[in-house]
Amino acid sequence: MNALQKYFVYRQSLINQYVKGDMTKEEYLDSNLEAVLSLRDKPYKYVDSVEKGLFNYQYYNAMAKACKMDAKYSRNSDNKILYDDRINYFYASKDNATMKILKLIDYKNVEAYFIKVRSKYLRGRLFEIILRDYENMILHSQNEAILNSLREAGVFNEGSKKSLIDYYINSKY
Repeated sequence: MNALQKYFVYRQSLINQYVKGDMTKEEYLDSNLEAVLSLRDKPYKYVDSVEKGLFNYQYYNAMAKACKMDAKYSRNSDNKILYDDRINYFYASKDNATMKILKLIDYKNVEAYFIKVRSKYLRGRLFEIILRDYENMILHSQNEAILNSLREAGVFNEGSKKSLIDYYINSKY
């Protein structure tokens, strides 16, 4: 088993612990960030496989969520602006990884739809992308270009559905 495969096995064990209630969402996010950074201190520059794309997605998502948690505890308004810039950068990079993955798999065995969320801000904006050929690979985005590409590929279902990981999506951290 290579390092990427080990990371995804470990990630699944973290998910299982979270689902069972053995860890909080914040503990899950911290552990996933540690795992991502222990594998690589930076994402892959050249993404020539879905696994590398998925790792980059996880890397940028973990970094964005870590910045969001740090920003939440920051009392300095200048720091909040810096955090917002970093959060936006990481989410944009995560969206780039998502687009690369979708192109690598040519939108095959993909299902996407808006998800039901408690957040009024995210309602009608956040969508879920299920990669059916990859176990437990559920991606999320608000990116219009990704949304349009999913619609053009004929894999986006209009309307909204409950997320496959609703317990995670709708819990705060």
